[in-house]
Amino acid sequence: MSQIAVVTGAASGIGEEACRDLLDKGWTVHGLDVTEEGLGRITEEFSSENFHPFVCDVRSAETVKSIMSDIGGRTGKINALIASAGVIRLAPLAEMAVEDFDMVFDVNVRGLWLSAREAIPFLRTAAGAGELARIVMLSSVSALRPKIDGGAYGASKIAVSQLTRVLGAECAKDGILINAIAPGTVDTPMVQNADRSGNWRPSGPSPVGRVAEPKDIVRVVRFLLSEDAAYVTGTTIPVDGGTSAAFIPPK
Repeated sequence: MSQIAVVTGAASGIGEEACRDLLDKGWTVHGLDVTEEGLGRITEEFSSENFHPFVCDVRSAETVKSIMSDIGGRTGKINALIASAGVIRLAPLAEMAVEDFDMVFDVNVRGLWLSAREAIPFLRTAAGAGELARIVMLSSVSALRPKIDGGAYGASKIAVSQLTRVLGAECAKDGILINAIAPGTVDTPMVQNADRSGNWRPSGPSPVGRVAEPKDIVRVVRFLLSEDAAYVTGTTIPVDGGTSAAFIPPK
């Protein structure tokens, strides 16, 4: 029987690449995104009967619950949740608009928690049947090394890491393993749009010598969904080419 994945933020960047990778490996993938147009594009591109798109604003408790119940009710289980929906809003904290601050926390923290909360009963079912049951959260290098003008974003991502730690400990008894990934700068539409805003200060090439591609992050997602990660839970793994390891002054 096919393994069942739910991916939030599925219509672009890391979420899109995660969907592609899972489909290539024979998973049935349910992709959630707020952008109907984006979902239409990737559905056409994937051209797979194993991909099922859902328009979903992860800030809405009612919508998230309804969609997860629909997926879990039809499949009987969920084997993996990849919670990659996220937004960036940039401004000095002393000047940031309240609606921008709220948007960052509503999507990056509330939306991630709601997605996990509603998926856990169906992950528990999978684990009880001896199947894979994993959650992978998208944190950020900003949780480890925040930037000016990105204070709200960094705070939201350290909250993701803290939720991951506690959820990982709480759900271990049920056989559900929960981890987070902290990417550095990744070449995604979200980062590209932030760069054009004028407030974004990119980290630049990592010590490895380049910024990440979405597939660099998804390779670590792949590890966390494998049996090789059967004793890993409650942790945040930096995937940043050494960006957070040590500061290298410009020459």
